[in-house]
Amino acid sequence: MARTITFCWGSALLFIYFVGFFLTPGEAAIKTYQFDVKVINVSRLCHSKPIVTVNGMFPGPTVYAREGDTLVVNVTNHAKYNMSIHWHGLKQYRNGWADGPAYITQCPIMTGHSYTYNITITAQRGTLWWHAHIFWLRATVYGAIVIMPKQGAGFPFPQPYREANIVLGEWWNNDVEEIVKQGNKLGLPPNMSDAHTINGKPGPLFPCSEKHTYALEVEQGKTYLLRIINAALNDELFFAIAGHNLTVVEIDAVYTKPFTTQAILIAPGQTTNVLVQATQAPGRYFMAARPFMDAPVSVDNKTATAILQYKGIPNSVQPLLPQLPALNNTAFALNYDDKLRSLNTAQFPANVPLKVDRHLFYTIGLGINPCPTCLNGTQLTASLNNITFVMPKIGLLQAHFFNTKGVFTTDFPDRPPTSFNFTGAPLTANLGTKQGTRLSKIAFNSTVELVLQDTNLLTVESHPFHLHGYNFFIVGSGIGNFDPKKDPATFNLVDPPERNTVGVPTGGWTAIRFRADNPGVWFMHCHLELHTSWGLKTAFVVENGKDTDHSVMPPPKDLPPC
Repeated sequence: MARTITFCWGSALLFIYFVGFFLTPGEAAIKTYQFDVKVINVSRLCHSKPIVTVNGMFPGPTVYAREGDTLVVNVTNHAKYNMSIHWHGLKQYRNGWADGPAYITQCPIMTGHSYTYNITITAQRGTLWWHAHIFWLRATVYGAIVIMPKQGAGFPFPQPYREANIVLGEWWNNDVEEIVKQGNKLGLPPNMSDAHTINGKPGPLFPCSEKHTYALEVEQGKTYLLRIINAALNDELFFAIAGHNLTVVEIDAVYTKPFTTQAILIAPGQTTNVLVQATQAPGRYFMAARPFMDAPVSVDNKTATAILQYKGIPNSVQPLLPQLPALNNTAFALNYDDKLRSLNTAQFPANVPLKVDRHLFYTIGLGINPCPTCLNGTQLTASLNNITFVMPKIGLLQAHFFNTKGVFTTDFPDRPPTSFNFTGAPLTANLGTKQGTRLSKIAFNSTVELVLQDTNLLTVESHPFHLHGYNFFIVGSGIGNFDPKKDPATFNLVDPPERNTVGVPTGGWTAIRFRADNPGVWFMHCHLELHTSWGLKTAFVVENGKDTDHSVMPPPKDLPPC
């Protein structure tokens, strides 16, 4: 059946050619955006509901800039919910005030109020994204950040003919915040999503969705750059295009050694840039996204689709579906991650810390705590080193900067309180956790190695961990328990992948390294929204350096009050 589909390249191409605003090469610019947080009615899957958006757009507007530019984004909150916006992956050197997580670096923007995020983009280029960082509002409040190289710099791979954003998400038919409240009352997970989406649209495999299908028109023989973002709340996703290989060239705004694959795996919070060559027989080909889950955990296993359509092909031609890896294809996931390597050239070096000043070992666990207000008298929870993080009432960065007592402690342990067979048989007894707003203090410019270890407390599961304010190098990973005597010998200290969000494998471990050269309070948390809300989070207090140029900047005058 013929379908009416709008082809969208967005404004990316215009941006590439005109964003210079007649600047000379290398000259930085100030890019100003107005974000109006407002509620609009949106229809998907035969249901209409009000959703929170930025500027009435779902997904929200793409933020364009060049490396070296300054972003000035004024956010005005017209919605009934408090709001904060996180600029996921932007390092915010000395300027945690613009990072965005509510009650970590700022108090939220209240209804009827505004806050201006002032962000200088230093030594970063590629695809990142922004999203709400309070409650579960990022279900609909998110969008892409596209940072072009400096004028005249170009890409370290063949120049694509055009480019497009592919933003993967989740959709609930009912109000997400109400669903979460219902789950909290039961002490259980809320209902899973009703669909996955590609650029806010589930695609024609869902009811009432033929008009809610994203389509990308391509020309025979041309090469296209797809900027893929996983904005889903709780699902790692496979993505593929029928009949077309994907060449990975960048992850989390860091160039990689190119490699070709039939599908990619992308965790919530991660971005991946791929090149696609339109060299197949002219036709219509489905792009598809579906979850990866290799643990005994329920997941929304529905497939979102969009269409790659060759120019001149009518909409009546039936698209072909790609062969996505199976839901629980662990071998594909591990093999794919093993192919990721930093470019590590003279222009884009991988400055991996070879000497480690501070060794940290954090266990990831689920648990059960008493809950007098829950129907079952208990609630599911999550912890790092058996500590469930308690959110403060004021911003941690403010408390740190002004030396406010009683808000947090800096006694988060470097190791778990008890050592056991972390990934042995499931442990279902003695699952209580300690609670507190406990942070870890890190010396300025010290080098840190952090091993994140999954455990079988209730169940093993893959966890994508995001560190604010930093990139890090993924020097090693494995299945089972980390062996501090044997495993470091296998670390890649030459060209490991550099990211801001890493997937800890199910029943396994991941080792990351970074240099703590960005002073402030920096959130680290599981990017599965369910686990974050259960307390699977902490923060690092990175101390100031010896002078003001290596210390946290003073807060802006319009920082939201608590």
